[in-house]
Amino acid sequence: MSKYGPGPGELKFRLAVGILGLLGLVGVVAWRGMPSGPAFFEIILIGGAFFGGTAVLSYRALRRLDREDSDA
Repeated sequence: MSKYGPGPGELKFRLAVGILGLLGLVGVVAWRGMPSGPAFFEIILIGGAFFGGTAVLSYRALRRLDREDSDA
């Protein structure tokens, strides 16, 4: 990873926020039920894509960072 990218601490924070956000979405759906209409698109698809994408991209960056450290 370049020297200008986020460090491992920030990537771990992003991963934690992504996972907590997904858990929050699951909790809200379990508590209030599955939304319908435009709320489904807004809550499930946009929120899930944001938090899921944050978690996946942060995890991939952490793995790449660990791989580069072990090669050096």
